[in-house]
Amino acid sequence: MNSRTTASTLNSSILPEKKKIVLIGLNHKTAPVEVREGLAFSSEDTPKALQTLREFPIIDELLLFSTCNRVEFLFTTEDVSAGVEAIKDFLARFKKTPRQAFEQSLYLYDGDDAVRHIFRVASSLDSMVVGEPQILGQIKEAYRYASDYRTCGVILNRLMHRSFSVAKRVRTETGIGDHAVSVSYAAVELGRKIFGDLEGKAVLLIGAGEMAELAVEHLVRNRARPIFVANRTFERGVEMAEKFKGTAIRFDEIHNYFKQVDIVISSTGAPGYIVVRDDFKGIMRARRNRSLFFIDIAVPRDIDPELNRIENVYVYDIDDLNSTIEQNIDERRHEALRGNRIVDKAVIQFRRWFESLDVVPTIVAIRNKMEDIRQKELKKTLATLSSASEEDRMAIDRLTAAIVNKILHNPTVFLKERGHKDKKTLYVDVARRLFHLDESNDRGRGDS
Repeated sequence: MNSRTTASTLNSSILPEKKKIVLIGLNHKTAPVEVREGLAFSSEDTPKALQTLREFPIIDELLLFSTCNRVEFLFTTEDVSAGVEAIKDFLARFKKTPRQAFEQSLYLYDGDDAVRHIFRVASSLDSMVVGEPQILGQIKEAYRYASDYRTCGVILNRLMHRSFSVAKRVRTETGIGDHAVSVSYAAVELGRKIFGDLEGKAVLLIGAGEMAELAVEHLVRNRARPIFVANRTFERGVEMAEKFKGTAIRFDEIHNYFKQVDIVISSTGAPGYIVVRDDFKGIMRARRNRSLFFIDIAVPRDIDPELNRIENVYVYDIDDLNSTIEQNIDERRHEALRGNRIVDKAVIQFRRWFESLDVVPTIVAIRNKMEDIRQKELKKTLATLSSASEEDRMAIDRLTAAIVNKILHNPTVFLKERGHKDKKTLYVDVARRLFHLDESNDRGRGDS
């Protein structure tokens, strides 16, 4: 199909009588969180689901992918309509949920559209946050389950490895992961703009909010040190300091530490400012005007914005960070256009391989390759036989042609006889590999 359709409709006239690649599922765009939660598969559920679906005769190969934002079944079948119905019935039974509760949220892709979708998902082009890095690891984990329970075969093995290589290309050849799209990442990015290098920059964490903690984690990864933690509950401050191998200080000591730290992250539940401009009398002189960066993630704000009027003091609140995030999301969307071009090209390449699994084209390709080799070797041999008559040359030509035909007879018969049985794609794929028919496409691919 050329566009997304609901799982309840299908144009069967465009489906040939051969294996099709199909994907059915729902995600954050089509289903609310309560529906996604009800249909999600845990690490304990997944093996049971794969073992059950493996016994369905209508489904040949299968992969189940489940995260907080999507549940998808990728499979191959010769009867798309029957395969889709089997998956929906299974989902309703396994999750004890009536079909009408989720059916309208489902999307269905087959052929090129299914391949394109899985390439885009692996490349994080279909994620809630475009460019987020976790999705590829989650897909690899889903593939590991399918491999362990032997629900993947020639087609999905190839498709998944191609997905991994496409995702790597999108990540390395575009900038979809280069721009911060979370508050914690944005804070670090702003810090880099102020200091250039964050290594060795001292950090003071005021409060123990989750976003502030994440920001400190990112700063630590950028080698910011040492870390000081101040919390109204000193015991909680000690716990947080131990996590970052830092030092806990009393809440009433924070003003003294403004003289020595470079970055202050504040996330308390105070009803008003805990740091005001009057607190800074003499502090910048003691710092010799070294830059001081405040990240105020609290709502209501902890840091008086008037501090921005002091030279070399920079205060960013949650709105400033969100503004940076919006700009970076726009940048990622622009880079995603380049990523989609990479995906579209990969879809065409995969289609060529998939279509080559048909028996007749493979037999023709083998014979053409062998004939090409015969002609080249014949030409070289005849070039050394300058005294040979025309009759001798024709006899050698007939002899080499007969030898090639004899050599190819058994492989040809085998493929024709076995080509209509269950392992058709396996036999054809092995034949193409043995004769290096896809050599030009596979060179450097690293996914075979």
